[in-house]
Amino acid sequence: MATAAFTTSSTERHHGHVQQQYTESRDDRIEIDSADELGGESDERPRHETAFSDIIGSSPALKFVLAEVERVAPTDSTVLVLGETGTGKELIARAIHNLSARRGRPFVKVNCAAIPFDLLESELFGHEKGAFTGAIAQKLGRFEMADTGTLFLDEIGDLPLALQPKLLRVLQEQEFERLGSGRTHRINVRLIAATHRDLADMVARTEFRSDLYYRLNVFPIELPPLRERPDDIPQLTTHFVTGFARRMRKSIRLIPPETMAAFTSYSWPGNVRELQNLIERAVIRSNDGVLPNSLLGLERTPAWPPKTATFTGSSHTFSDSMRSLILRTLEDTGWMVGGPEGAAARLGLPRTSLLSKMKKLGISRPKSRNATDSMTAAPAATSHTNSQLNT
Repeated sequence: MATAAFTTSSTERHHGHVQQQYTESRDDRIEIDSADELGGESDERPRHETAFSDIIGSSPALKFVLAEVERVAPTDSTVLVLGETGTGKELIARAIHNLSARRGRPFVKVNCAAIPFDLLESELFGHEKGAFTGAIAQKLGRFEMADTGTLFLDEIGDLPLALQPKLLRVLQEQEFERLGSGRTHRINVRLIAATHRDLADMVARTEFRSDLYYRLNVFPIELPPLRERPDDIPQLTTHFVTGFARRMRKSIRLIPPETMAAFTSYSWPGNVRELQNLIERAVIRSNDGVLPNSLLGLERTPAWPPKTATFTGSSHTFSDSMRSLILRTLEDTGWMVGGPEGAAARLGLPRTSLLSKMKKLGISRPKSRNATDSMTAAPAATSHTNSQLNT
């Protein structure tokens, strides 16, 4: 199989049209972001191009999501972003903000799952000095910080039941009181919430208030898992390789077709975040400008959350996929394992590691083409792997 050249500089994207000021808390629980439009070139660029600059892909499933974002963004309606972990829910929330009339106003993010219960109310609504032990000064809550802008409540399914009535009141009345104060504060905030949980099921189990659920579920946007948009994997791979190679000052000239095929056929239970982390690992391990296949280092495929009815992929196990990939590569190289043109180099593995995997998967060089076909269909264990290969 011929390999394809890859040049990192050919896929670099332009990000100079927006200037961002970014403040982040030390524990990465809360982010405050504001954007100011620049004159000149940025005014000539379509706004959706700016908002979607960090969202990579062109599959029909993703295009549908982006169309929904463009439809709801100009309104002030509450949006509920649904999707498995790692699908990019925060990117969608930022895109909605950047396409709205609140663009240029604060974008405040709060991860409800990352803040302890006894601190979450204070973080959201603020407190007065002396409101509780340790409250040595007045503190503004995130709703006040997001005034005239957008508040993004990530992992809303982890919001404690005790706080849900207060959040419901803010959504309905746009007013609240700080802890330890009787003064009512009025705000103008758009709310975007996100979760990987099934809120309707939580409502049925009385783990989430039904009135709050209906108030949040004004305009739901469901993000497809990566396994349901495999056509986007090559673009995402190229994008991440470009970024990590530039950051690490490494040159990646080649992504072997076998590696890309493995990425495309993998189920990605961790979605885009898992792909990003695996690409970073592959760039770190790359030698001679060739991106290795880090999937070969995984021992098993973790189970992803329920809802697999729309998944049309193969039912083969990960071991079957790995075995098929190794066999194809060995056939393409004439069963040469070592050397610069051997299967180990193409797969980005040390020769000894490939031999070990071949032994574990029962792969040995066939005596005829018929033997190869039968071996591909039904693996057979062998104890003579090393002696039957060209090295």
